[in-house]
Amino acid sequence: MEEGQLPKSFPRLIQEGMFALLKEEIEKVPDLDRDMRKKHWGKLGDTLLHFAARHGRLDILRYLAETVGMDVELVNRDYKRPLHEAASMGHPDCVSYLLEQGATVDCLKKADWTPLMMACTRRNLEIIRDLVQHGANLLLKNKDGWNCFHIASREGDPRVIQYLLDASPGIWDTESRIRRTPLHTAAMHGCLEVVKILLERCNYQPDARDNCGVTPFMDAVQNGHLDVARLLLEKHQVHYNARDALGDQPLHRAAITAQDDALRFLVSDLRVDVNARATALQLTALHYAAKCLNPLEGLSAPQFMAAQHQPAAKNRLEEHLENLWGRIGSAGKGFWEM
Repeated sequence: MEEGQLPKSFPRLIQEGMFALLKEEIEKVPDLDRDMRKKHWGKLGDTLLHFAARHGRLDILRYLAETVGMDVELVNRDYKRPLHEAASMGHPDCVSYLLEQGATVDCLKKADWTPLMMACTRRNLEIIRDLVQHGANLLLKNKDGWNCFHIASREGDPRVIQYLLDASPGIWDTESRIRRTPLHTAAMHGCLEVVKILLERCNYQPDARDNCGVTPFMDAVQNGHLDVARLLLEKHQVHYNARDALGDQPLHRAAITAQDDALRFLVSDLRVDVNARATALQLTALHYAAKCLNPLEGLSAPQFMAAQHQPAAKNRLEEHLENLWGRIGSAGKGFWEM
């Protein structure tokens, strides 16, 4: 092998766990200090340590760190360290080894994500516990204002949520940069068991609003998570007619996202007024639902309103509305007031 050249097969050998062959090839490298220890590969600029940590190759990771002498704090172009990779991909043995080797527990990659935040994107309680026991700061936030608890609320593992609350009882009291709480996030993603824990152990205000005026109940309804919506009504005394910053109610938001069951729930069970109007244009839920059914693709709301008075467009619209009325029941007939 010529000096200064390294086989392109090294990352593949690590990925496939071919330790013996990798070791044999590495031993052929004439200048380990210059060529191997700081070499970056591919578009992301990963080192061999990154590949080993990402694929959970503990034997290779140990060999590269201890025999080859690679620095466990090497970063790629996203400022990820091997610890980020091991934590995010769910390799507890690699995480433990890197921490034992002195890896910085709260190192930051681009967008200010720590290994603990990365671990919370998966159901990695063992890794999360290991990082916390090594001093990880649970209250750090990324560039969007999310801490690890907020991220875990999106993933929806009740065990992780319980552990984080035990480790830091006040961790729930956090908002993102746009004022969304973990309760918003859990409701939006339909994480029923997590929502139960948040309502039992935390002190979120009913109808807490983000910067757009959206409440957790709205998030649940517009994404079709009726079990979460019912729980919020029963345990959190939310207002099902609350309005967001544009004046939309949960009814309108459910119509926008074509949540038929949610519409039935709101209109039939909660007796929400199907003709309630929203925004400065005084649109009903049916306007939003008709737009969602795509009768006039690509039109804005004002264009949609104007198009209703064009014969050809109106005929197409009426066909879709007949289908819609069949989907949301006879209560929907009261929507259409022209």
